[in-house]
Amino acid sequence: MQTSSRLALPAALVAGLGVTPVLAAPEGWAPLLEPVDLAALLDTHGNEIRVIHVTGAFDEGHIPGAASAPYGQWRSGSENPGALRDRAEFAELARALGLTSATPTVVVHAGSNPTDMGAAARVYWTLKSLGVEDLALLNGGFAAWTEAGLPVSTTPAAIESTDYAFEWQNTWRVSTEEVVELVEAGDSRLIDARPTGFFEGLQWSIAAPGTIRNSANLTYEAFFDGNRMLGAEAVRDMAEREGYTDAPLTVSFCNTGHWAAINWFALSELAQVPNTRLYAESMAEYAAKGHPLDNAPNRLVYFWRSTSRWVSEFF
Repeated sequence: MQTSSRLALPAALVAGLGVTPVLAAPEGWAPLLEPVDLAALLDTHGNEIRVIHVTGAFDEGHIPGAASAPYGQWRSGSENPGALRDRAEFAELARALGLTSATPTVVVHAGSNPTDMGAAARVYWTLKSLGVEDLALLNGGFAAWTEAGLPVSTTPAAIESTDYAFEWQNTWRVSTEEVVELVEAGDSRLIDARPTGFFEGLQWSIAAPGTIRNSANLTYEAFFDGNRMLGAEAVRDMAEREGYTDAPLTVSFCNTGHWAAINWFALSELAQVPNTRLYAESMAEYAAKGHPLDNAPNRLVYFWRSTSRWVSEFF
């Protein structure tokens, strides 16, 4: 089966289709901001920049002037958390946060651990797909902000909503049907962002054990030094060293598109690997649809592991 023509377009062309031209970002802006850099930007451009917290106890402390947009608002139900909600719901949420496509926006997670970065990265990806042009993540999250001794507020900011007409773009997304085509075509790079045990079929949660066929394992943890994400230069060096820059299409996936959002952010936004996309639904949907997997245990082993897991969880 041939890869669909939309997916097979050269990266430079795909990146230019249906994307609003990028306006000038504030000086010093970058996709990954350190707390002191964000503080400096807010000092200079505070009225222009929107900061949104997506995890953590917002009422107990947040960056002054920030808005709250809990991660659950950006996710779907428990059976398939990574599935996209109605695009109109995303647009309405962005408007309620006072956003337009030209609003510089920083997404902040609590910073409790590296996996928490997945929430911020997934919201970043969603806003980028809505057409927001200048986006950033706060490295280390709110924990890093407080560790730097920067100001904290417990007073919610008054946010004026907008009536901006957001238009969803699939430029950074692949669907389950497209992943099936990509597996058959064999000319794209599929990257499993999960810890090695999931990739090898030794662990599983919402999805069946195993991984998408012909995929490679690059765990999201590889992009961290402790609780901080590596900088753009280090991520680019890693991507080049490991050979992740030469595929016509790169797809990041995990169980539910959470850890995968970290890998997508690292490769697309920091390493700037062309045509890097997120499989939002990931293994939760792919396995549920019965597609064949690599590293899947046979039925006897699967039954033993399932029973052992059930017993351990029950007791």
